[in-house]
Amino acid sequence: MRPVNKGTAPSAYAKYQDAGFDLQNCLGDFCSYCERQIETHLAIEHVQPKSLVPALQASWDNFLLACVHCNSCKGDTPINLPDYLWPDSDNTMRALKYSRGGIVEVEPTLAATLQDKAQQTIELAGLDKIPGHPQVNRRPTDSDRRWLRRQQIWQMAEGDRDRLLRNDSPEVRELIVENALGRGMFSIWWTVFAGDQDMRRRLRQAFLGTSAGCFDAAENLLPRPGGQV
Repeated sequence: MRPVNKGTAPSAYAKYQDAGFDLQNCLGDFCSYCERQIETHLAIEHVQPKSLVPALQASWDNFLLACVHCNSCKGDTPINLPDYLWPDSDNTMRALKYSRGGIVEVEPTLAATLQDKAQQTIELAGLDKIPGHPQVNRRPTDSDRRWLRRQQIWQMAEGDRDRLLRNDSPEVRELIVENALGRGMFSIWWTVFAGDQDMRRRLRQAFLGTSAGCFDAAENLLPRPGGQV
């Protein structure tokens, strides 16, 4: 899950719908949870559900972006913020592990005190929903193909990595970044390009709103100042 920085509120909003353009201008057109690139129907996500905490329905600090499936999975779940890890306040990439085949799991090196929070974060957005899951309620609906999209993008990223090994040039690296931006899922591209500091830097800088403070000079992950991880 890509760590992001929204910055301060560009303006005050009479209605939460008015914040859509500003959010995408800060974060790109990517779901804050599954990271898919979404051109249409990218919803303003209320971290604290507006039905339960109406006082925050127009608050910039309570906004993220979400696709229809992540938004639906989270729904009106009552939220105690410290029980979860959030992409705009934590370095969520240190907490979640992305594996070949589109699997999202808790990073095994994560401190034991944070592992339950990471798992709850995965389940909150339904990132663990895959066909054949032993728990029936953790299987995706027919329309929820996030798991398949992760598989496809993982294969795509591996293909681009292999092409780069055969023909390493600035132009090919730029094309890979363009390919990644057009599909989203920053964390998958980041994982596949482990060991290539230049590609990781290019990806981080290209994905709008990625929190630079979560990465060191060698593009390794850092704990987020003020966050839980």
